[in-house]
Amino acid sequence: MSRSAHPAGPRHADVMTEGHYTAPPADLNALDEKVWARTVTRDEDGAITVGGIGATRLAEEFGTPAYFLDESDFRARCRAWADAFGPGADVFYAGKAFLSRAVVRWLQEEGLNLDVCSGGELTTALDAGMPAERIAFHGNNKTVAEIERAVTAGVGRIVLDSFQEIARVAHIAQRLGKRQRVQIRVTVGVEAHTHEFIATAHEDQKFGIALAGGQAAEAVRRALTLDGLELIGIHSHIGSQIFDMAGFEVSARRVVQLLAEVRDEHGVELPEIDLGGGLGIAYTSEDDPREPHEIAKALGDIVTRECEAAGLATPRISVEPGRAIVGPTAFTLYEVGTIKPLEGLRTYVSVDGGMSDNIRTALYDAEYTVVLASRTSDAEPMLARVVGKHCESGDIVVKDAFLPSDLAPGDLIAVPATGAYCRSMASNYNHALRPPVVAVRDGQARVIVRRETEEDLLRLDVG
Repeated sequence: MSRSAHPAGPRHADVMTEGHYTAPPADLNALDEKVWARTVTRDEDGAITVGGIGATRLAEEFGTPAYFLDESDFRARCRAWADAFGPGADVFYAGKAFLSRAVVRWLQEEGLNLDVCSGGELTTALDAGMPAERIAFHGNNKTVAEIERAVTAGVGRIVLDSFQEIARVAHIAQRLGKRQRVQIRVTVGVEAHTHEFIATAHEDQKFGIALAGGQAAEAVRRALTLDGLELIGIHSHIGSQIFDMAGFEVSARRVVQLLAEVRDEHGVELPEIDLGGGLGIAYTSEDDPREPHEIAKALGDIVTRECEAAGLATPRISVEPGRAIVGPTAFTLYEVGTIKPLEGLRTYVSVDGGMSDNIRTALYDAEYTVVLASRTSDAEPMLARVVGKHCESGDIVVKDAFLPSDLAPGDLIAVPATGAYCRSMASNYNHALRPPVVAVRDGQARVIVRRETEEDLLRLDVG
């Protein structure tokens, strides 16, 4: 690869990033295990490897950009969540984070259930053989066709999100001669400590039925009277990328209060409570996520304590980790194209992907880290901004990170913790081709979602 010299950006001991000073890491070649899949390491030539295969070989075989997913890590995380909650609870993998037929099969084999939120996700789940009774169906505006498909298939639960949906699901189920198991999603007025756009439990948002003003109680009242519905519990989801359990404690307390009101008014103790997902992962070394067994104990203790105080039997708990399972298991591999130093500011490093394969930085102001993947370097660190090739000034992959100052066109760089939402939210902006997802395990790599082709684009363009 070429190592042509170019004027580098700032290389000060400390540099200003987003209004505060940041020191470069002591070793630019080091891999922080918090943000990388468990089998990721460096080989004797300094290249990143995953599942025993080096980044250079992966790029040669599968091209860039591409997502490389550590299958053994994914499976281990599934088992960790299942073991942490045990047979007395239910773990539903949130398919919106990333879903494919291979993932569905892994979930079945590792004992997890699946949460879907669209007809496409439901179709993928059923096509890959997930038993319908192990599927939960979410969504704030499910179509009649989607509901009919779910009820006909016999999904284990539909999470009701509005008064109209309560009536709609009941009518469809009764017409099909079914009695559909349902939960009611309530908004409990808790705003998780997260980005505004992904905080979903305060009242001013599109999801759920508010506890405030007795709306959730009225929803329960209606659901209990409809022959087509079997109300099994209450659902609450308070946000995403959450590290602090305090929000879950407030949410659980308010949901249990609703359960007590239901018992007092109707003489019914609903048997289940779903506390949603949203548990955070490490995108940078500053993030400190909790382990599944810590989360399971904390949530179990919260619900048990609140139910004992209300004189209720402890309901069966469900949780919905998506990002917490798949997020850390994958990284995105890019090839460096253009390098553009801005004296006194930073160096812009352009790669062959961008916001079409990772919209989260532009959408949520998300932070990532990045490393040189095809080799190691002893060069001085430079402050870099990794950007994509799209016609948008906000086309940023990593806002500010340190890379070696001898970085050159043709080098490979890798961005970890891209397993969740990156491929799911990928687009064809500028007619970009969405990257493949490649599963790597025990020295073997296989495509589980293929790279799009120009023929795919033209096939959809019927004009």
